Amino acid sequence: MAGTPARVRAPRPGGAVWRRFGDVRSLLMGPQILLLQVAHPVVGAGVSEHSTFRQHPWRRLWRTLVSLSTVVYGGQDAAVAEARRLRGGHASIRGVDVAGRRYHALDPEAYHWVHATLVQGPVDAHRLFGPGLDRGELDAYHAGMRDVGRVWGLAESHMPPDRDAFAAYYDRTVHERLEHTRAVDDLVWALAHPVRPAACVPNTLWEPVGVLLARPVLLVTVGALPPVLRERFGLRWGPRQERSLRRLAAGVRAAAALTPPPLRRGHSRILAAVGRRGQRQRERTAGSAVAPGAAA
Repeated sequence: MAGTPARVRAPRPGGAVWRRFGDVRSLLMGPQILLLQVAHPVVGAGVSEHSTFRQHPWRRLWRTLVSLSTVVYGGQDAAVAEARRLRGGHASIRGVDVAGRRYHALDPEAYHWVHATLVQGPVDAHRLFGPGLDRGELDAYHAGMRDVGRVWGLAESHMPPDRDAFAAYYDRTVHERLEHTRAVDDLVWALAHPVRPAACVPNTLWEPVGVLLARPVLLVTVGALPPVLRERFGLRWGPRQERSLRRLAAGVRAAAALTPPPLRRGHSRILAAVGRRGQRQRERTAGSAVAPGAAA
């Protein structure tokens, strides 16, 4: 990995990434983004053997949203600090997968694929749940997400230089590199059977809510996948599911049209503030830990 340069550029307020990445419609694409990520054999192996998402999915979701929002909406210093924390946390994730292949979470190819799914997910969300992005907006968004990639520590050589090159890379990875990993099956099962968000929520209350929640989540997750992956993963999809997805998308599109843009991404600003507060707490804890030694 390249490591984060001292003064890489975090997304600027008002730019294309700022406007598009944290739109609430992008949240609806989150499970599909995760499914694409764990279909990469390196990511899938790391998640299956090191992640706690099966035991604590809501906790993992919260931490992921806070982390992403901090990098995109937290400002320069917070973005760089969060990216360094992420790389440090992933440095020890390594092993041998079920096929006997060695893997490491910071493998540049896998690390870039994770970034690529985060680039493409909001684009797909705006196309499915809105009018989509025009060419000028797409070019600006891709350029801004290259800056995000640099913050995360990706080298220039690991990122396609422009939108057309990105599209070719993305399509090639989908068709030639992604696999039906164990993590894919685990994630699909978890989406179909969402666990209680907290132990204090009674099972009798959560069960009907979970059923209602699972249906639209699976519709978006499976329906937004490239068809080749639906077939590869053995996920059923037909005209009935397609019609249901279109109805759901029309409803979201109408609701989004009535919501002012600042409100559609307001949650991202809040999550970024949570991330900055967490950084300050970690810094204070670290300072308290080294203070006695420094005094000695």
